[in-house]
Amino acid sequence: MIKATAQSVLVIDDSADIHQLVGARLSSERLSFLHAYDATEGLEMARQELPDLVLLDLDMPGTDGMTLCRQLKEDAALVQIPVIFLTGTIDLSTKVQAFDLGAVDYVTKPFDAVELKARVRSALRTKRYHDLLVTKAQIDALTGLWNRGYFNDQLAIEISLLKRGGRLISLLMADIDHFKPINDTYSHPFGDAVIQRIAGVFNDISRESDVVCRYGGEEFAIILRHTASTDAWVIAERMRLAVAALELKYGKEQVRVTASFGIAGSDQFDDQARLSSKTLLKAADASLYQAKANGRDRVGVEWDHEAGGIWSRFSSG
Repeated sequence: MIKATAQSVLVIDDSADIHQLVGARLSSERLSFLHAYDATEGLEMARQELPDLVLLDLDMPGTDGMTLCRQLKEDAALVQIPVIFLTGTIDLSTKVQAFDLGAVDYVTKPFDAVELKARVRSALRTKRYHDLLVTKAQIDALTGLWNRGYFNDQLAIEISLLKRGGRLISLLMADIDHFKPINDTYSHPFGDAVIQRIAGVFNDISRESDVVCRYGGEEFAIILRHTASTDAWVIAERMRLAVAALELKYGKEQVRVTASFGIAGSDQFDDQARLSSKTLLKAADASLYQAKANGRDRVGVEWDHEAGGIWSRFSSG
């Protein structure tokens, strides 16, 4: 159920001609390209977009390729992105330094089309295999969604990106209402089927940029990137209605299932310096608690002044 995305290549070079040449040489590879023309722009774009491969010019004015490669490899969110150096000439000592910094390969200018394709394919193939191995360890076996470990990692990354660039993030927590009686009345296998059906609803309604996770038991967590809390509320309401509309049967008996939702958005925190994974999660969890306390089958957004928020809102069927 994890949504696949095309592999992306970030080209960092001060020459527009090189960007055009790389694009032309790799036009048949079905890749998406990102373009940066200096180290500062390249580092910021890498942090924002998390590409699958970086093609990095060794000789750039200002911050050079070696320094930028070191910065990429010192960032926990970027360290696994392979780097291929682009250079006019490269001597043995420079090669050794590049590989010591973590580069996986280099290509000399002017590019031979066949060589460039081969080296890029090799780096992207290795990256894909690595991602598959990591992904396998981070997928929830019952639902096919991301698991809690992956959620924790991604939320930390998103908070870091927010503090660097101010991009919005909202967190949605969801809990299946009265799940224990469902298990006790209809059996655990039926309860598992309910979790799977609801996971499917969340996955279908979510956008490609969203991170949909099984947080634990009958609880789910969804990271909504580039999303204000008001927009998160709309998404959660769609999910709530879709869950309530599910047709579930145990034998001939119709079983109605609902879910409650809590939302916290970075835009609701007056003091961004206090915002962290822990505070955002605490606020979303408090909103979920209030939604359940107010009757369940609700979307709730509520913060106290201590958490930095000022308003509350609930919806129900």
